[in-house]
Amino acid sequence: MVGQSRVWCGVAAALAFAAVGCGAGGGSAPSAGPTGGKRAGAGFPVEVTDCEGRRTTVASAPRAIVTSNASALELLLRLGAGDRVVGTGFPPGEGALPGKLGEQARRVPVLSRTVIPKEKLLGSGADLYVDTFATANRGGHAMGDKPTGEEFRAAGITHVYLKSTACAAAAKGPATDLTAVTGDIRDLGAVTGTADRAAELAAEVDRRVGAVRKAVGPVPEEDRPTYFLFDYDAGTSQPVAVCNRQVANAVITLAGARNVFADCDDTFKQVGWEEVVSADPDWIQLAVRNRGSAAATEKAFDEARAWLEGNAATRGLKAVKEDRYVRLGSEATTIAGVRNADAVERIAATLYPSRVKAGR
Repeated sequence: MVGQSRVWCGVAAALAFAAVGCGAGGGSAPSAGPTGGKRAGAGFPVEVTDCEGRRTTVASAPRAIVTSNASALELLLRLGAGDRVVGTGFPPGEGALPGKLGEQARRVPVLSRTVIPKEKLLGSGADLYVDTFATANRGGHAMGDKPTGEEFRAAGITHVYLKSTACAAAAKGPATDLTAVTGDIRDLGAVTGTADRAAELAAEVDRRVGAVRKAVGPVPEEDRPTYFLFDYDAGTSQPVAVCNRQVANAVITLAGARNVFADCDDTFKQVGWEEVVSADPDWIQLAVRNRGSAAATEKAFDEARAWLEGNAATRGLKAVKEDRYVRLGSEATTIAGVRNADAVERIAATLYPSRVKAGR
């Protein structure tokens, strides 16, 4: 958001990467039940809901899947359904996914570098479309010319959502835990026939986050450090704050910190540097997107830090003067998924080294 387009590159890259414009978390989106998925018998059909509670039935395991962006793609890869993905929008950047996940992602056809055009999506041959964008245009959060329900049905495509991102802006309260994320993992496992693997992934997230919560639990709320996520790639003229409906708010909260923009009832919001200066955070996360190599990403972290230390408005911040930075990629923090547990561990280990050991 230095300029409207840059903002939506910063926020849409999260939506895109399943992270932008729509965050995630435990502020429970307006849907039926925590996961929204209901099984019939031992397998299919499976019923899921969207943000408004409308029900969709998935009659059988999909053979060809298209994902709206990299966050949905990553979850499918982790669930072992990556070989059925025939296309994606907003593909992950080079180096954004680790090891074999990255290799598998590179083999997925890219239907668009941004929002998949309607005609291309409808003609993709998919029988399932996993969508991370808002189900309605709430304050500008919906993206692109999305096919109508009738058009999806005519093309033989079942349309389902990752509600942790698609429903976040309309959540009834702040995102303070990862129940919406683990709910999506279980739902996606149900609709792709990988429920056992999904249960394992969700349980792993719960276990790791639960360990951190237990470790930092004794710290009184008023003693927990304040925290600002500096999304360097969203632009520096005006910072883009993560608000309390975004999954990053849940990550920050679970790690034992207090988001300085937790009073903002949205997912993202463009703010002024004077607001950051007024908040004077105890810690600042240097959030940059993966540059394709460890060296290039470290260089981007250094650039973000140098900008804060060289800018007249920010060089006097407590965190800047005391060298209190968390060098952690924006993808793991602002994009709903398994890596949110990594982010919780990393932040907590930095803020509370005597209580939390650094994660893997």
